[in-house]
Amino acid sequence: MSSKQSAPKNARKGGTPRTPEPAAPRPARLTAAAALAALEGVAILAGGIYLLVMGVTGTPDSARQAVTGGLTVIALAALPLLAARGLWLLRRWSRGPALATQIMALPVAWTLASAGGALIAAGVALGLVAVAALALLVNPTATQALGIGPREG
Repeated sequence: MSSKQSAPKNARKGGTPRTPEPAAPRPARLTAAAALAALEGVAILAGGIYLLVMGVTGTPDSARQAVTGGLTVIALAALPLLAARGLWLLRRWSRGPALATQIMALPVAWTLASAGGALIAAGVALGLVAVAALALLVNPTATQALGIGPREG
């Protein structure tokens, strides 16, 4: 190949494609788990943006603390969003962050449900989503699609 010719856009220096095509289609359970993780991530992101906007435009006790809280919640939204993308792309690493996100959501759901009022519905909804996502993520169909099998030895 001459210096004026370029390698194909989908090839690296070693000549391997950037993203290998999955051997089998994505199972519906894994698609549902990715959707639930993405839904949680978007909800966390929206909450963080709300906190940030209220910290800047509202009258908080401490504007610095409100802005820091909003930015922290926005940063925390990255975990479920990255996990959802990884699950969608059938990446093996994504199951761990997705499971951690669901496990962390359970005490939050309990706290919301225990708070009373309109937060009971939010807590129940979050709890149901977290339990459903956990069930989908530990399902053998999903683990096999991600290349996770039983340990040997």
